[in-house]
Amino acid sequence: MPLYFYPTTIGRIGIAEDDGRITHVFFATDDIPPSPMISETRIIREAAEQLRGYLAGELRVFSLPLAPLGTEFMRGVWQQLAAIPYGHTASYQDIAIAAGNAKAVRAVGMANQRNPIPIFIPCHRVIGKNGLLTGYRGGLALKRQLLDLEGGGK
Repeated sequence: MPLYFYPTTIGRIGIAEDDGRITHVFFATDDIPPSPMISETRIIREAAEQLRGYLAGELRVFSLPLAPLGTEFMRGVWQQLAAIPYGHTASYQDIAIAAGNAKAVRAVGMANQRNPIPIFIPCHRVIGKNGLLTGYRGGLALKRQLLDLEGGGK
């Protein structure tokens, strides 16, 4: 799995791909798989360019081939996350309903937490039903920063 790291305005970000599709985004605080193949491929470079555009407020929609690894339910949740428009938020319950199981709020939370491609699959746009920020792998300060970048969420 090729992996390459970039300095960004939100800290050091690692981007990994497999067979021409983005599989992981790593924050500076994440554990990196042992012995990664450090290599900047064409698709990783494209993902980094799109990420820079997003962080500069110039890009609102990513156009990258993504390949998140997870269960069928997780992939369905991640598909719903990807449908949340830039500048908007949804609750865990909203996502559970959209994924076809209104009672699966906790499972949605777990899938959200295990999203291997944060930012590109915008799990930061998911908030508590009461409108409060809830956990984020990159930390709540980063979640707030991303939502503020997008206009605070609506």
